Amino acid sequence: MNGNQCIYFCVCVCVSAIQGCGCTLLLWLSLGSLGYPLDCKDDQGSITRCTSISQDKLLDRVIQHAELIYRVSEESCTLFEDMFVPFALHSQRNRGGNMCMTKSFAIPGSKSELQQISDKWLLHSVLMLIQSWIEPMIYLQTTLERYDDAPDALLNKTKWVSDKLLSLEQGVAVLIRKMLDEGVFTSAEFTASLERYDVQLDMPDSVLRDYTLLTCFKKDAHKMETFLKLLKCRQTDKFGCFLF
Repeated sequence: MNGNQCIYFCVCVCVSAIQGCGCTLLLWLSLGSLGYPLDCKDDQGSITRCTSISQDKLLDRVIQHAELIYRVSEESCTLFEDMFVPFALHSQRNRGGNMCMTKSFAIPGSKSELQQISDKWLLHSVLMLIQSWIEPMIYLQTTLERYDDAPDALLNKTKWVSDKLLSLEQGVAVLIRKMLDEGVFTSAEFTASLERYDVQLDMPDSVLRDYTLLTCFKKDAHKMETFLKLLKCRQTDKFGCFLF
């Protein structure tokens, strides 16, 4: 079984599993079995683990990391919806894009816009999305722990995503230095985006807010994956990337 088959197999098992502890373990194992970890920092806090590998291999690892983050975000959103959101409000998932905190970001919102932007802005768009979600996902860990009946599967998945976002940020930052030979933004620029979430609400309102957060993150995680795959396509077939 090759790496891509392993990811597909693990995700299929996860989708069919109602109790997600074993599912989360399979996803962790899939990362290990691929041999493509994205833990850039060594024991001293240096990011030499990513800087020492080639640009192409690093981009492959970043893409695989983004794929897994998106798939686990899908599972988390579905699990939360099934557990806590009344069926009449499930349409909120489709309307959630209008309430997402990243809606005002200067990133491509359509296929035509996506095709027109440079590789540089593709990478910086991914980094902006990652950094904008680090603090909200930490917040989500705190608020889910206040739910009386939040399943371990949901807590484990959101914790996994929160941890892996930090690894993805490190990988993309190194990729920017390798491909563009320039520095990167810092996540401090996006702390204001958390203000709308850092407010205590009654449980029904809290559920809807957290549902919106999960829905928005899933949308943005898909954008991260798409932008990175388009970047990879441009490296190998610059004129054949119009499907993105």
